[in-house]
Amino acid sequence: MKIVFMGTPDFSVPVLDALAQHHDIVAVYSQPPRPAGRGKADRPSPVQARAQVLGLPTRHPVSLRSDEAQAEFAALGADIAVVVAYGLILPQAVLDAPRLGCLNIHASLLPRWRGAAPIHRAIMAGDTETGICIMQMEAGLDTGPVLLRQSTPIGDEETTADLHDRLSAMGAALILQALDKLPLQATPQAESGVTYASKIDKSESRIDWTRPAAEVDRKIRGLSPFPGAWCNIGGERVKLLRSRLTIGQGAPGQVLHGLTIACGTGAVEITQAQREGKRPASAADFLRGFTLPPLLD
Repeated sequence: MKIVFMGTPDFSVPVLDALAQHHDIVAVYSQPPRPAGRGKADRPSPVQARAQVLGLPTRHPVSLRSDEAQAEFAALGADIAVVVAYGLILPQAVLDAPRLGCLNIHASLLPRWRGAAPIHRAIMAGDTETGICIMQMEAGLDTGPVLLRQSTPIGDEETTADLHDRLSAMGAALILQALDKLPLQATPQAESGVTYASKIDKSESRIDWTRPAAEVDRKIRGLSPFPGAWCNIGGERVKLLRSRLTIGQGAPGQVLHGLTIACGTGAVEITQAQREGKRPASAADFLRGFTLPPLLD
């Protein structure tokens, strides 16, 4: 099958690898290189970098809205396009160009968590399960009918980084199944239960110790590793990367013992944290040579 692959971040790379082993990828589309690193030199996206290693032709238009970009896409003569975390809106002309349309790999159980940050939002909301949907794309935001879905439980101590990697591998396996089974019956999404996973804003990443421990724990895990939930410890901004619920009571922000912190109700144990300019460290390593104040801000 002649496939156009469209993706940008690390999440998309395992899917590209899987498709490259089983199908003819006629072009890889990714967002343009962005300035990165201390020198702010343009750096290709993870998908573009991987495509180049695989020897696949790559394209990175700023937009697909121009007649020229749409004509170039149509000229590829693809049977189907596979889209996963691409980051650009596909105009109707692009959606219609492949013979079998465009399939999207979405990291949630649609219609829950349509939008940009479904993994983060599922953990932060306290969902007990999530999954992958293979969706036939249409003009709306993640509104298309679903061809295949697979669910998975969310672990009590699982972070966005952990779940990201599991769902990426699941998506790679599920898209291969979908392509092998085409044509598949498309099931319209339910009209009830729609939620939107808005993009994560750094302004929501500061920990409020007056909130219940369950909410604090979910925020820490849901924002790990990026942008990273944080608090002030002795005037230093510290990222909190892993945590779990534990028994304890005290004033909000009170250090009960080790890195166990009291919340509005209950307490959380921080199991991994990161000081400014340092690497992530376990609680034991973090506390070595670092004295905590009795109350965290």
